[in-house]
Amino acid sequence: MAVEQRHTGWLDGPFHLRFREVLLHTLARHGLLCPVYCLMSDHLHMIWAGVKVDADQRLAAQFFRKHSNPLLAPRRWQKQPYDHLLREEERKQSAVQKVCHYIIENPVRAALVEAWQDYEFSGAVIPGYPTMNPRLDDYWEKHWRIYNELVGQMGGATP
Repeated sequence: MAVEQRHTGWLDGPFHLRFREVLLHTLARHGLLCPVYCLMSDHLHMIWAGVKVDADQRLAAQFFRKHSNPLLAPRRWQKQPYDHLLREEERKQSAVQKVCHYIIENPVRAALVEAWQDYEFSGAVIPGYPTMNPRLDDYWEKHWRIYNELVGQMGGATP
């Protein structure tokens, strides 16, 4: 999602905390996980994965935009975000991790930090698991265990 007219100046620590709160509510309400997000100065990247059969990412995006737009005031999210649904071959664990790594490396490509781990405006939100962090060595092992456990509990969404 990009900010209208690519405005900057809104990204700071307090915004990041409020963003995570809205994202958490969005994910919990719509049966999703966010294994990786990255906030940049004029846009954001997120990966969402459904853990419920009836998870609807379009409805989740509408909810997220409705509740996060006030955080950007007087700015707003651009009306048409770029969405990319992962194709079948992109849904394999190694492929998902590769896409997530590409997203989280954005600050390095933008020359904001030398190592993505040093960028403060990125992370993960897994409802019910507040300490999940892609900076941890065992993150992906834990992520897939939690994901598979939640998929089984919530009705069998496919990866």
